[in-house]
Amino acid sequence: MTLIAATQERPVIAPAVRQEKPLGPPETLPAWTYNNAEFHALERERLLLANWQMVCHQSEVRDAGSYATLDFMGERALVVRGEDGQIRAFHNVCRHRAAAVARGQFGRCDGALRCFYHGWTYGLDGSLKAVPGEKHFPGLDKETHGLRPLPLEIWQGFVFVKFREGGPGVAARMAPYEAELAQYRLDQMEPRDKPYFIEIPVDWKNVMDNFLEGYHVPVGHPGLYRLFGTNYELDVKPGDVSRAVAQLRERFSPNWSERHYQRLLPDLDYLQPERQRAWTFYAFLPNFAFDIYPDQIDYFHVVPLGPGRCALRGRAYNVAGLAPDLERRLAACRYLGWRINWPVFREDNVLIESVQRGLESSSYEAGVLSEKEICVHQLHDQIRRHLPVSRLRRAPDPGTVGSTNTAMLDAPSSH
Repeated sequence: MTLIAATQERPVIAPAVRQEKPLGPPETLPAWTYNNAEFHALERERLLLANWQMVCHQSEVRDAGSYATLDFMGERALVVRGEDGQIRAFHNVCRHRAAAVARGQFGRCDGALRCFYHGWTYGLDGSLKAVPGEKHFPGLDKETHGLRPLPLEIWQGFVFVKFREGGPGVAARMAPYEAELAQYRLDQMEPRDKPYFIEIPVDWKNVMDNFLEGYHVPVGHPGLYRLFGTNYELDVKPGDVSRAVAQLRERFSPNWSERHYQRLLPDLDYLQPERQRAWTFYAFLPNFAFDIYPDQIDYFHVVPLGPGRCALRGRAYNVAGLAPDLERRLAACRYLGWRINWPVFREDNVLIESVQRGLESSSYEAGVLSEKEICVHQLHDQIRRHLPVSRLRRAPDPGTVGSTNTAMLDAPSSH
């Protein structure tokens, strides 16, 4: 699950003032932002809760009463399909004493959601239906005590929520890639294995930095390099989205799993010729991405747990209802793809844990970015735009990160 990325074009960098001599390579975010509690709190409020977070695929809440939940940075979301077939999103918080109304990542209820603490019961539309011992709540207005709704958007079958109002929708941001992604039939996908949630002792930005660049592939991932060499391209688009396309080599790999994957991968009549043998990766910043393969897809969702700590959640899906012979061949490709990508996952964990420790070194303030890391540059620019305090090479004095950020936001140069 690594993003293979390179470009033949130098990224355009517009300096604030005219420079007499050429600029050097763009700098990374400063090291202090990767393990600072005050900065993490700012990220939560000003960036992450204000952006769309993926909860599930619509196929995972197929029937009336089926639901999915998401815990994200102290907030709890619930999406549930109603009796009318509509999917709605709510805060997964009982209006009585704040217990979770729905438990578990997935579940199903019979016509109503019942809080397991005191039994307050809500309809699938979020309305408060029943209160045990209601007579002991004099003046309670059930009409105003339904579940709090959340902004929801379903894009190509995937269900997104956000915990703050405002800003463009998922479809608006993903518009540059809408047509090419539609060929994969994402809205017809069904899950093919269990979801995973893996805690990692590194900052969420460190994980995304690694995902967003392929400069490390020749050294860090020899298997991927055998498969793709330099057959890749990338671009970045407005809306903080980007894409990398990696084409399988025609020459067969000496590795058993890689070679058989190359040989077995079939042509699919719903994919364009240039995508028949391509692995494509779409980033939806700041912390979400799709890994798109001809034989399956998965999502890559980084969940911050604290400064210097995060978790990776994901699940794989494939198109349902294909011919049995084709499905058997694709199933073999999925198995081989797992054998290829599992070592990549382990290699990436070693790399990012080493980086996290290095970011804490007194010798390192900031790094530089190559032309093969323009997607990292895009993420860092997004963070600087929302959190201008991250432009400072060194952390402000303890207790002043928030006030410094506010002052920089209010400064004319920040707008």
